[in-house]
Amino acid sequence: MLPGSHSVPINLAQAYLGQDRMLLADAFAEFVSASSRLEASYRELQQEVSLLGGELAERNAKLTRSVAENEQMRAAFQQIIESMPCGILVVDSAQRIITINPEGRRLLDLGAASVESLGDLIQLTPIDFKLFESGSDDTINSELCLSTASGDRWLGVGSRRLPCLAKPARGTVELQTIWMFVDVTASKQAREQREAARNAMALAEVASILAHEIRNPLASMELFAGLILEDGENASQWVSHLRAGIRHLSGTVNNVLNMHAGGCAEFQKVELAACVRRAVDFAQPIAANSGVVLTFQGGEAPVEILGNESALQQVVLNLVCNAIRHTPSRGLISIEVSTEATGPARIALVEVVDTGSGIAGDLLERIFDPGFSASGDRPGLGLAVCKRIIDSHRGKITVSSRLHAGSTFRLEFPLL
Repeated sequence: MLPGSHSVPINLAQAYLGQDRMLLADAFAEFVSASSRLEASYRELQQEVSLLGGELAERNAKLTRSVAENEQMRAAFQQIIESMPCGILVVDSAQRIITINPEGRRLLDLGAASVESLGDLIQLTPIDFKLFESGSDDTINSELCLSTASGDRWLGVGSRRLPCLAKPARGTVELQTIWMFVDVTASKQAREQREAARNAMALAEVASILAHEIRNPLASMELFAGLILEDGENASQWVSHLRAGIRHLSGTVNNVLNMHAGGCAEFQKVELAACVRRAVDFAQPIAANSGVVLTFQGGEAPVEILGNESALQQVVLNLVCNAIRHTPSRGLISIEVSTEATGPARIALVEVVDTGSGIAGDLLERIFDPGFSASGDRPGLGLAVCKRIIDSHRGKITVSSRLHAGSTFRLEFPLL
């Protein structure tokens, strides 16, 4: 201290100590604040970890349940395949067999043989599975015969290519082929039996119709043969009729066979009056033998249609012979060929009118049904055959009748 000075002396140590204490207090306060913030952050982190752990546990639980459900579905699906009544075969793109169920083994007659690929299967069974391979995803169906120890087995086989997950974890997709096998032996045998029965019925129908249709020309031919013996002077005339009868008989057989074979008779221009007259002339001996008068009337102008002459004569002979059978002795049957106006066009018309017993009104609607007979003593095929022939000529056949007063059959054809 300088002499004469009144100032208080400075204690530097104390000054520095006080300053350190203040700094320490500030540092401690800052430490406490940072610790509080760190503790709060730690608590927040713990909460987030806890939440994430809960979510992870929940997701793990869901994944576990999903895996379990998938396994259950896979097991259920496998049980369904194992218990299906049809054979199932699944092959991957490398022709490895993924699945073949017990029914598939039975149908393919594999027994306990080990099959791991399509090649193994082809060696054990005569079925050529490559026939079912195609570049498209369309379903391919076929029937195959497999020879087994118990006999031939017919299989209905269907195949289809489908995209499937080969490795679900990686999402890898590949095309797999699924085959289905069904034993159709019984149904095929039933179809064959039905087809055989239909063929037998068709043959029986053809035989019945032939027997019915040739009866009329045979009756005329028999009478012509008798006339040849009785009337030697006109033998050439009766021989000519006899030859015409043979031709008519041959045509009738051909018509019936064509009709049942689904074929079409040959059509050409036919002069209808001349065609009908020949059929009427052929029936004259039958009418005379029954004491029935048979007349024919045709127009002066030609009446031309498109048709089959043999079939048309078959129709006329059928109608005339039916009329003879139902007309008493001294009765009259008249046949007329004409044309008639129907609006702007004209049609060819053939009418067969008799004075016979007639047909009851309640039977007229059924008169052209196959197998129906108004008298009940014949198979009822003639009029049904007539209708088929007329229909094939784009014509129309109708009947009007009064019981005990006779009937009129009317045939209509389009004119040329």
